[in-house]
Amino acid sequence: VQLQASGGGLVQVGGSLRLSCAASRSIFSTNFMGWYRQAPGKERELVASITRSGLTRYADSVNGRFAISMNTAKTSVYLQMSSLKPEDTAVYYCNAEFALKPAYPYDTFWGPGTLVTVSS
Repeated sequence: VQLQASGGGLVQVGGSLRLSCAASRSIFSTNFMGWYRQAPGKERELVASITRSGLTRYADSVNGRFAISMNTAKTSVYLQMSSLKPEDTAVYYCNAEFALKPAYPYDTFWGPGTLVTVSS
């Protein structure tokens, strides 16, 4: 299965963007889905995650500005980003832990990344 992300782009400070990420086919079970980001010269960091039961977790730097959600099939994840700041500029990667078939273990999958640029 592949994760296909979309929604990145150029936005001005204070603007909004919505990132989407979808699995390329059906999944037997989802443990969680999430978003990471990597800014130039920095390590990849967790932005937000959501478990199959709907529990969410946010980085302190985005808490209150970003909202993560998942579709009912638990195969797509979204990141609504608001009040964007220049420091939010990064490549954003979606991430998921799926079991593809019954009795299969959970594996981690990564999307290819989508660039978000916040200009001042």
